[in-house]
Amino acid sequence: MNEHILIVDDEEMIRELLASALLQEGYICHLASNVDEAFGILSEHTVDMVISDIMMPGRSGVDLLRDIKKIDPDIAVLMVTGLSDMNTALECIHLGADDYISKPFSINRVFLTVKNLIEKRTLAIDKKNYQISLEFKVMEQTEQIRRTMNELHKAYDHTLTALVKALDAREKEVGSHSERVMNYTSLMAAKLGINGNDLEQLAKGALLHDIGKIGISDNILLKPGALDEAEWIEMRRHPQVGYAILSEIGFLKGPAEIILTHHERYDGRGYPKGLKGEQIPIGSRIFAAVDTLDAMTSDRPYRKALPFDAVISEVRAFRGSQFDPDIADLFLSLSRSQWEECAGKKFT
Repeated sequence: MNEHILIVDDEEMIRELLASALLQEGYICHLASNVDEAFGILSEHTVDMVISDIMMPGRSGVDLLRDIKKIDPDIAVLMVTGLSDMNTALECIHLGADDYISKPFSINRVFLTVKNLIEKRTLAIDKKNYQISLEFKVMEQTEQIRRTMNELHKAYDHTLTALVKALDAREKEVGSHSERVMNYTSLMAAKLGINGNDLEQLAKGALLHDIGKIGISDNILLKPGALDEAEWIEMRRHPQVGYAILSEIGFLKGPAEIILTHHERYDGRGYPKGLKGEQIPIGSRIFAAVDTLDAMTSDRPYRKALPFDAVISEVRAFRGSQFDPDIADLFLSLSRSQWEECAGKKFT
């Protein structure tokens, strides 16, 4: 491809001399006697390089340079100056000119400078195009990774939800106990200003809280009557069993902590560690209240669902002992209809 060069000089002899010489080298030349003519040509032709005199009647070569660089910074610009105007030449370099030559000039020097600047421009454009292409590819790959991660995330969630539903079905739950307490927990957490990844981790912990029951025998888990001491010891292992199952899975380390502590009590009389007060993770303190709600308002092998008012009485009675008092107050501030909407069912 032959490069297009615009020659701007008010002296016709210099314009013709440069054009004649550059045409012999294979360049396509456009000629202008002033800045206005130059911009007329630039509006009609794509130009690779401009050779411009600095001192011309009307607008100067400095004005041309300044405006060209605003329009297309990739155009190479070679300024032509007199020996007595070196300060202006240096100013042009500061404004973005690629080089300058002084009058009187050697045609060979012009050839060499033009060749170098054209090659420099080509390399700069190739580099810019490569960077744009690279950035585009990075964006494409980033988007592909994001889509893949979203798909994996959904697959994880679907797998976990299916597992939890299987566990709930094992206990012959009506509906899904684990999904309800996850929804209750998310409602309370949002009211406390918990959001983003913290809310997501907390919700997963609530959803998976009973996963340790996979290690509890049906004879104990489904027993219609009260458990004896030995059976309670076995049942109370399920938080540690659940923690052992999930704590080695990187993206479930946060939920695993909730699973381990979801049966702790605010007064320190819970299990398995006997944690007290704010030693208990906030997610587990929230869970203690909402698990009570779902346990009491759901049918159990040994009894029918209790009225919602019984839950309110329970939370009030054990505020500060079983339940964090601040969490209990928040729980009590929410209306029955809010809880029913969250549960997707009516309470008795």
